[in-house]
Amino acid sequence: MKIAVIGSCMVDLIAYTDTVPKAGETLVANEFAMGCGGKGANQAVAASKLGADVLMMGRVGDDAFADNTLANFEKYGVSTKHVNKVPGVSSGVAPIWVDADSQNRILIIPGANMHLLPADLHAAAEELKQCSMIILQLEIPLETVYAAIDFGNSNGIPVLLNPAPASTELDIDYACRCDYFVPNETELEILTGMPVGNDDEIAAAASTLLAKGLKNLIVTLGDKGALWMHGDQRQHVSAPTVSAVDTTGAGDGFIGCFAAELAADTDVATALGRAVSYASHSVTGKGTQTSYATVDEFAKWQSSH
Repeated sequence: MKIAVIGSCMVDLIAYTDTVPKAGETLVANEFAMGCGGKGANQAVAASKLGADVLMMGRVGDDAFADNTLANFEKYGVSTKHVNKVPGVSSGVAPIWVDADSQNRILIIPGANMHLLPADLHAAAEELKQCSMIILQLEIPLETVYAAIDFGNSNGIPVLLNPAPASTELDIDYACRCDYFVPNETELEILTGMPVGNDDEIAAAASTLLAKGLKNLIVTLGDKGALWMHGDQRQHVSAPTVSAVDTTGAGDGFIGCFAAELAADTDVATALGRAVSYASHSVTGKGTQTSYATVDEFAKWQSSH
């Protein structure tokens, strides 16, 4: 079944450095890499690498980055029929710093992503109606996110919302109309205003969101796996132990894998387990989309972990 990813396209500019510069400080970094990213694009590519039929809806700028992004989607088999250029606007760009501890710091310059509007959904309506799931993030206008949720609800299409980057402006009533709500720990802290320093605090913060009416709340926990809460049920999925090289895009890999599994009629618990493993594998390689495994690569890795 086809998955629709309605979201962001970015160009990642990645610097690998021992330490991040302080104000006014200039340091020499170890390595630089440029790649295609954006939460929406990452999730689309991850799902496509795992065999899903993926339709991407997004906007790119009127620049060289745009052609690179379109070619990259085509390379990974993602449909670009609804990824259009916006004249006179730059593509989205994400400068990323990865330190010696493999932790990342990211700035997002949205550019053309903010030109993906509710009216664009209507232009793609007939193809969207053929999809088995809609995946959303918050790197596009909130009004477009809400319109996509409305579209999914009206047409009986399950919706997954990844509230990233987290925004306190997000209408929780719309979040409750999604079938899956998938924040990470930091996003959970921002959305609830509660501490998330340990397992009990994470569960308490998550419970306040669940009490508002969320159907399935999945909190991604990095090397601690993921927490799935629905109704009065709580299930923790542990992550395999790996040697992390670059954690950038791990959460997007998780969502892409989870969506691909659901599209293949895998049950939620099994899909979560595979998604946690897939995200764990992704941090063992550098970059975002380049670190995502194909079906065969993932199967080979799983057999040894």
